[in-house]
Amino acid sequence: MTPAELSRTVLHAVCRAVEDAALPGPVPERVIVERPRPGGLGDYATNVALRLAGPAGRPPREVAEILRARIALAPAAGTGGITGVEITGPGFLNFTLARDSRAGLVRAVLLAGTRHGHGDALAGTTAAFAPAAETRAAVWTDTVVRLLRTQGAEAAVVPGAPEILRVVPAPDGDGIFAALGPDAARWALLRPAAHDRPGAGPSLLVQRESNPLFQVRYAYARTRALARDAARLGIASAYSDPSGEPELPSGEEVSVLLTALGDHPAVLEAAARLRAPDRLARHLEHTAEAFLRFQQTSRPLPLGDEKPSAAHSSRLALAEAAGAVLAGGLSLLGIDAPEHL
Repeated sequence: MTPAELSRTVLHAVCRAVEDAALPGPVPERVIVERPRPGGLGDYATNVALRLAGPAGRPPREVAEILRARIALAPAAGTGGITGVEITGPGFLNFTLARDSRAGLVRAVLLAGTRHGHGDALAGTTAAFAPAAETRAAVWTDTVVRLLRTQGAEAAVVPGAPEILRVVPAPDGDGIFAALGPDAARWALLRPAAHDRPGAGPSLLVQRESNPLFQVRYAYARTRALARDAARLGIASAYSDPSGEPELPSGEEVSVLLTALGDHPAVLEAAARLRAPDRLARHLEHTAEAFLRFQQTSRPLPLGDEKPSAAHSSRLALAEAAGAVLAGGLSLLGIDAPEHL
């Protein structure tokens, strides 16, 4: 179960509570789920009960109990998606997801490919942005339009539109593209937050892992190299059989990488909703780092005289899923994902 799916499950529980007259309307437009804060439990949490408590005139924990009872009846709870719902603090709902859903997450990423995280969270909304003359603002606006479209919104740049995306300008203007090339220039303009001054130093051209852009592109290139090497060894992804449900390896590095893949849809939605492509860039950095650590410790391919096994196929599938997320994210930023680096 992805964060987006969990959010919809909770929202449906709110709808049922309103339909049953257990809570007053209106139903909120969306429910935000995120990683628990210190003191929280499980895999994800939401404060929706606190938001509904005021209009309902009831204590937040009582509202949380009403929602918990209805979440327990959701299909996702009955099929193993949600294994536990706890209430903490003043009324936070904390969710624990089934561990065996990890393989389902990898399958979902591979089925979606570079479109993993695209959805309809903003369907029915329209966004029109005024054209920007300044270099960074123009790149920022173009990228935000792409992000909004991944979430089902109708977005475009329209002369005379009221919404203007404001960012700290690039110091060199158009010269940044001449100095760095299109990929490094776009990263330099999109990686810092809108209120931060973008850097345009030559460090973005250095091919070592201390350069975040290189690390992200290198991680993607490694996923492709693994796929090529696996093909030469005759090792197929564990998901080449549609009926299979392979067991993924355990370990902290695997969990960190799976968390990054599972968080990707929520990151895309937040980046679109907040007009903040820097959130996607930072998430790609985190995903790349998680993948590189995974491949160093989990050995997706056999070494020496070691025979290929089901474990190698499962690790290869996880590497392919990481590659799909990295390629899709780079594409949305307008940056090339190289097969070889």
